[in-house]
Amino acid sequence: MASTIGSNKQDPGSTLLLVVDDDQTVRELLAEGLGVFGYPTVRAASVDEALEVVRREPVKLVLSDIEMPEKNGIVLLGELKAQHPDVDVIMVTGAVDAITAIQSIRQGASDYVTKPFNLIEVQIVVERTLEKRRLIQENREHQERLEELVQLRTEEVLEKKGEVERLFRELEGSYESTLQALVTALDFRDNETQGHSYRVVEYAMLVADRMGVGEPELTQIRRGAILHDVGKIGVSDAVLRKPGKLVASEWDEMKRHPEMGYRMLRHIPFLKPALDIVLSHQERFDGSGYPRGLKGEEIPMGARIFSVVDTFDAMTSDRPYRAAMSIAVARDEITRCAGTQFDPRASEAFCSIEERQWREIRERVHKSVLALDEQVRRCLG
Repeated sequence: MASTIGSNKQDPGSTLLLVVDDDQTVRELLAEGLGVFGYPTVRAASVDEALEVVRREPVKLVLSDIEMPEKNGIVLLGELKAQHPDVDVIMVTGAVDAITAIQSIRQGASDYVTKPFNLIEVQIVVERTLEKRRLIQENREHQERLEELVQLRTEEVLEKKGEVERLFRELEGSYESTLQALVTALDFRDNETQGHSYRVVEYAMLVADRMGVGEPELTQIRRGAILHDVGKIGVSDAVLRKPGKLVASEWDEMKRHPEMGYRMLRHIPFLKPALDIVLSHQERFDGSGYPRGLKGEEIPMGARIFSVVDTFDAMTSDRPYRAAMSIAVARDEITRCAGTQFDPRASEAFCSIEERQWREIRERVHKSVLALDEQVRRCLG
């Protein structure tokens, strides 16, 4: 909004002025002079009368004598600033009194004129004061408009942010549903390990939480745990579903599944942080694992946690060639292999969790898998 001071000058006729002086001659002379310049005026002979006029009338500017009986102009100035802060005050003094003038300015007066006054000088001071007030008011209104605009834009941004967050949650939900569907399909293909992926996800989250892992790492561990065996899609049924132990060549094929899973998923940006578990979940703490032979803390933390719970689930699940171990026996085995197969910290965190919690997870997942089996059977007729 481009403008000049001159183009926005107020019409004097719209500005009511109050002249305050105990001397009637001075009061009338000043009021009549201002009237000649186009300013409508009202008059008061004392501080109390002036305050009553300001309460009643839309006064914009007060010209007040300083030296008056009983209450002087400085008292009036203080009352006006306290009760009507938007009313400007010009002090009128009978002599060049620098101390009184400075005191009045410090207490909020806009300016001062001296007696005997020159009416042209009074006009200049009045116009200067009103122009300053106009600029202050314009600036205040502009600031208020800016604040309103900022508030409006802030509300719009927050609304858009909420919409983006909602869409992001929906998108994440779609991703999660897709991952769950993929893993469910894999678990159904591998009858020997049905429910395994769901159990190890909950196991891994429990251990990670016990180790003090927070977000976003927890989410990445959960996604990696869900997808850890996705590379088995590339393993033949003859190997994957073989009821007995694998021979060397079959074992070589099975050992390729971490790299196959990694290659399948590496071009999906939102899964990239979770791929540490997919690629490294078969590494061993002593460096004897695969596919890269990583050792110790070279193995990503999520993969070290997962290695413990993955082995625990394998030991506590039935296989065609052996019965499931008890939870107590499996825990002892994990303790025994800490520092060789497993990260000692992850093993310690695992063993600090009560047996009851592992049993509750197994039972809950088992019920979920049975319900899913029933749904699939109904869908297939």
